[in-house]
Amino acid sequence: MHISIVYALPNEQYLEALDVAEGTTAAEAVAISGVQDKHPEIDLAVNKLGIYAKLVPATQVLQAGDRVEIYRPLPRKPRDAHAVDDKKARIRARKESRTSDEA
Repeated sequence: MHISIVYALPNEQYLEALDVAEGTTAAEAVAISGVQDKHPEIDLAVNKLGIYAKLVPATQVLQAGDRVEIYRPLPRKPRDAHAVDDKKARIRARKESRTSDEA
């Protein structure tokens, strides 16, 4: 059966189409693809897997046409990033208001 493996980095994308046997799991397909040889930072104990943007366990049995996606951990959660930016903006605004009050 025909499947694909996808792994995206900020400046590079790995995409490989494979023919695998019926009953192949997501983890087995990743191993067969050789993506871990090209990108040794992939650790299936850490990186999550998905099929068409839906998280699946590594033991998920694949179906014909599935696209197995290997997800990278984000450096920080987008929500946290916004919170940090908002806090910096509040601090900056306070400093500016103190400076204008003193003048």
